[in-house]
Amino acid sequence: MAVMKRRARNFSQLSTGSNIIFNMIAGIFSLLCVFPFVFVVIISFTDEKVLARDGYQLLPSSWSFEAYRYIIKTGESLMRAYGVTIFVTVIGTLLSLFIITLYAYAISRKNFKYRNFFGFMAFFTMLFNGGLVPTYIVVTQFVGIKDTVWALILPMAVNAFYILIMRTFFSTMVPDAIIESGKIDGAGEIRTFVQLVLPLSLPGLATIALFCTLGYWNDWFNALLYIDKSSLVPLQSMLMRIENSMQFLLQNSSNSSINTGILQSMPQESARMAMVVLATGPIILAYPFFQRYFVEGLTIGAVKE
Repeated sequence: MAVMKRRARNFSQLSTGSNIIFNMIAGIFSLLCVFPFVFVVIISFTDEKVLARDGYQLLPSSWSFEAYRYIIKTGESLMRAYGVTIFVTVIGTLLSLFIITLYAYAISRKNFKYRNFFGFMAFFTMLFNGGLVPTYIVVTQFVGIKDTVWALILPMAVNAFYILIMRTFFSTMVPDAIIESGKIDGAGEIRTFVQLVLPLSLPGLATIALFCTLGYWNDWFNALLYIDKSSLVPLQSMLMRIENSMQFLLQNSSNSSINTGILQSMPQESARMAMVVLATGPIILAYPFFQRYFVEGLTIGAVKE
């Protein structure tokens, strides 16, 4: 009996030591992941002259808001770009979730006659696509949504990879008994899907929603192709235009009539970092709202009663 107690005590001590080591490793890894963004924030608030003289430092000798002032000088344009990006992200994410979940649920049902055909159609688009020119012709001429906000939403509304992820989630995490119980109670397909399947699928929905949100928020290529109106330029595209304008002025300063002193005082590196902060800050703040569902997605099905 004493030997068993001693072994249990030794095992408990070993387990505690292992937990401390693993927690330290996880903490160091988390710090390494967070540190680059924190460093970017510090650089964005660093005086440009200090950056040119001392380089990148964690504790710069002089702080400055000039980079943010330079970007905010666009005023109404910046707020409009934020509004366009937020609208596109919210509406695009909701539309993508609606289409992806319906498509994935249909091909996850074993009694759906054409599930293999539509599953293959989704998988086929992951291997082959029409290319840039046919896509441009479809969007601008066939659909006719050039220079509209829908040109930023519809081309990214459906993602075959996300469909296959949700199909796997429905197949593995939603028991057939739940669907059968809905049928026994007289529920139709839509009511079963809305009231029984979706509440069980929140972790999968949250994961796909975050992927879609990141895709819409970071998209700039569709704006480059389909948007000419300044009132519809999203945030990422606008920040790229600001940076390109800065590069053009600096590269052609010798042939320009612009005051050289103004060009030299232009915040180059700090402005780039400020753009990164403005572009990624809202997404980082929104991530904690999805974290609980990610944890549920990792642990769902681990314990069976």
